[in-house]
Amino acid sequence: MNMPSGPSYSVPVVPMGTGQQFPTGVVEESFIENILRFNKGKVGTFYFTYQGNSRWNAMVYQGRVETAGRDHIIISDPSSGKRYLLLMANLDWVEFGERINYPHTEISPVVEASLETSE
Repeated sequence: MNMPSGPSYSVPVVPMGTGQQFPTGVVEESFIENILRFNKGKVGTFYFTYQGNSRWNAMVYQGRVETAGRDHIIISDPSSGKRYLLLMANLDWVEFGERINYPHTEISPVVEASLETSE
């Protein structure tokens, strides 16, 4: 039986490089690659699933964020020195052991105040 070799998308894929325009003129570009770029140098745990692959259905990588592009992430494993080029299409989530840096966007003062009191 022939299995497809490329990624399979079960949800619509949103074109990268576009942002949400707010009435104030600020454009939010909180895409995964931008968030990962803001966290360059941090060590995280990256969870991936590969649909239709019985051998590597789910993989977990531990590594330092080297860089991120629209469709990929490059991480390095500090313990082994290995570097991984991973596709965003297979990324499920990322965990960091420290605070996640997030691209600055204008936040309502009311929302910002509520965030400060919850920390």
